[in-house]
This record gives sequence, C-alpha cells and structure tokens, in this order.
Amino acid sequence: MFKVGVIGCGNMGEAIIKGLIEKAGINSTSIVVNDINKERQNYIVEKYNVAGSDIRKVVNLSEIVFLVVKPKDLQDSLESIKDLFKENQILISVLAGVKIEKIKSIVEKPLVVRIMPNTPALIGEGVIGVSFEKDTEKKQEIIDLLKGLGEVFEVKEELLDVITGLSGSGPAYVFTFIDALAQGGVKMGLPYQDALKIATQTVLGAAKLLKETGEHPAVLRDTVSSPAGTTIYGLHELEKKNFKDAVISAVETATKRSKEL
Repeated sequence: MFKVGVIGCGNMGEAIIKGLIEKAGINSTSIVVNDINKERQNYIVEKYNVAGSDIRKVVNLSEIVFLVVKPKDLQDSLESIKDLFKENQILISVLAGVKIEKIKSIVEKPLVVRIMPNTPALIGEGVIGVSFEKDTEKKQEIIDLLKGLGEVFEVKEELLDVITGLSGSGPAYVFTFIDALAQGGVKMGLPYQDALKIATQTVLGAAKLLKETGEHPAVLRDTVSSPAGTTIYGLHELEKKNFKDAVISAVETATKRSKEL
C-alpha cells in the first residue's frame, strides 16, 4: 500500500509530489503516480524516486488520491477507476470549477476534498484553498499534507471561486506589477535586469514585512509616506489612475469568470 497516489503529473502534479516529499515529510517510496503521458510519468518517477503504475493500481493501492487532470478529462478519468474506491479512501480534486457534488455523482465511496492551489505552490510558497465534502477526523491530516505546498485556508466550497480570483490569478497581477515597477526604473535610467531585480526584491521584502509584523497595510504604507515626500507623490499618481479600483475589479472579474467556468 502507498500513502499517496497522484493522477496527473503536470506542473501542479509535480508541485504536489515535491511538496509532499520536501515539506510534508512523506517518504518518496510511499508515493505512486500515473500520467497519460508515459514520458512525463517516467521523468517524475526518476526525478523524485517515486513509484509509477497504471491508473487503476494507483487508486487500488493508495490511501489518499490526488486527481490533477484537466476538468474536461474528469469523466473519462473517474469512469475508469470509480469501481475501485473504498469507503476509507480520500480523493483530493485539484480540478478548477468542478464541484464536489459532480465528483460524488461519479464516485460515491471516498471522502472528496477540493483544493485550489496557485502556482507558487511549485516552490512550497502557495496559497491552498480547501473545502471538505463533510467534517472528518482526517481533516487535520489532510491539511498537514497540503501545508507542503504553502499556507492552507479552509473555506466553504462556494468561496473557492473567490480563492481562484484572488490567489489563483493573483500571481499574474503581481508579476504585472513587478514588471511595471521595473519598466518605471528603466524609464528613469536603470538597465532592465537591474530594475527587475530591485522591483522583485522590493515586492518580496514588502510582503514579508507585512506578514511578519501583522500590521494593516495602510499602517505600513503611512510609515513610508513622509509629508511632501517622494512616496506620497507616487501614491497620488496611482490614485489618479484608479490603481486600487483596478485591482479590486480584477479580483471581482476573475471570481465571476471562475463561477462561469
């Protein structure tokens, strides 16, 4: 028997495998994986020293199964294995927009858990929204596993769309902001690579300061904003361009799109 099975070894599937081994303390020999692309499966097996097998054996031999396929492949993936699940198994779905109710209509026996991780999970610094089909004594065990990918936030299932709009899409907003900071540096004379490093470290340092102090963002912002100084002039320009409104609208629009999907 294996502790964990992973069906789908793309970027997020690999992030899960890496996080389980490096952060959650799961022995690589306790993980079995499957991918429709056998070259990809073999690559993951060799890189992480995990076992590889066909999809039915992954389900039959694992306590916890991560389903990390594309939403459009849900039906085909589960139809081939639905008869193998047992009452004491856990199925963790990483399929965006696919509700627990839909999964349970195909597989009845396992406890179904939905998660919504974002791309920084690839380096163990992600945000993972999680919703459980029902309360379970295994909840803490599952949350501890997911901490290998980053910080875990349990929410009602209907709020996973908000997690998608905020943290799922959020890295793209941050990357755009970092690039804009760097481009501003270039406009004022810095080489792009230097400006990009400075902008990246600025955002990283500011985020760490916010996290470690626990202060409200406005408090830390005001500590930088000297009367008639450079920062308040810059902030005024952001306000004139409706910077905050644009970010709020981005999260709102992405959340609505997630619900549509």
